[in-house]
Amino acid sequence: MGSGIRVAVFGAYGHTGRFVVAELRERGFVPVLSGRDADRLKALAHGTDLDVRPASVDDPASLDRTLAGAAAVINCAGPFAATAAPVIEAALRAGIPYVDVAAEIEANADTFAHFAGRARAAGTVVVPAMAFYGGLGDLLVTAAMGDWTAADEAHVAYGLSGWHPTAGTRAAGAVSRQRRDGRSVRYRNGRLEYHRDDLPTLEWTFPDPMGPRAVVGEFTMADVVTVPSHLDIPDVRTHMAVEAARDIAAPDTPAPAATDEHGRSGQTFLVDAVVRSGAVERRAVARGRDIYAVTAPLAVEAVDRVLTGRTRTTGVASAGALFDAPDFLRALSPHIELELFS
Repeated sequence: MGSGIRVAVFGAYGHTGRFVVAELRERGFVPVLSGRDADRLKALAHGTDLDVRPASVDDPASLDRTLAGAAAVINCAGPFAATAAPVIEAALRAGIPYVDVAAEIEANADTFAHFAGRARAAGTVVVPAMAFYGGLGDLLVTAAMGDWTAADEAHVAYGLSGWHPTAGTRAAGAVSRQRRDGRSVRYRNGRLEYHRDDLPTLEWTFPDPMGPRAVVGEFTMADVVTVPSHLDIPDVRTHMAVEAARDIAAPDTPAPAATDEHGRSGQTFLVDAVVRSGAVERRAVARGRDIYAVTAPLAVEAVDRVLTGRTRTTGVASAGALFDAPDFLRALSPHIELELFS
């Protein structure tokens, strides 16, 4: 689509925000750069004619100025426990769709709980977790479901080569741990459960060429909010490769470093989504590079489809509920390699 359409990016100078800005420009959109730090915005815009509009979540008027004339907004600024609601409020006032890249379980649950009715009444779309965590897993599970109307359980196993977290990831994680009082969370029996059980180490058989690999079981990610929001699956579990789980837990793991001309790190991933009904399993698999970089085409493809009317509902909706999941995943090529099994 693109064609000079303006899309506001809140948190444009952050690690993921920069990937989103680049992807928007690549696809012909005109990013409007926003965030709290005016100097960082100006540095990002240097050498371009991009519009810089500083804004703060505690200043609604500044958010309104940011969204003026924009067709949509993508929120890349975490922790989303602090930013999601104010930016959604501004999007509702502006009458434009909202997309974010939140991986925070509670922040995403809050978005569904607090804005579903208002967004639907406004006839607009709010898409939380349109990112590697929450969005991609939801699309894969939805694609794997196919014509099933229900399943007994869904698993999303993350085969990451490692995980060098950004400062934003660490800040969001700290907020989530505080909100949970240090507890872990899982989705069982149709609801979120908070617990202090030790997380098990399991062996997960990933598709070739990865094969069997140790994972931390019930290393719970945003998929436990997005998937049950529209699919009848009472048990949703996510698992993380032990190497990545150790990286994110270690306080001295460095931030991701660029290894190519696009700014991507050398991190690789394989996401294995499996749904089971009785004795029958279905699977969808995605392979790619750099979980932060791949979030950009996910979010921008979502904006493109919303603005061109390729959606299935209004209100607050996850990726799998809003879009044709297999078609969306195929559109992500060459960013991911997709396999569907039945």
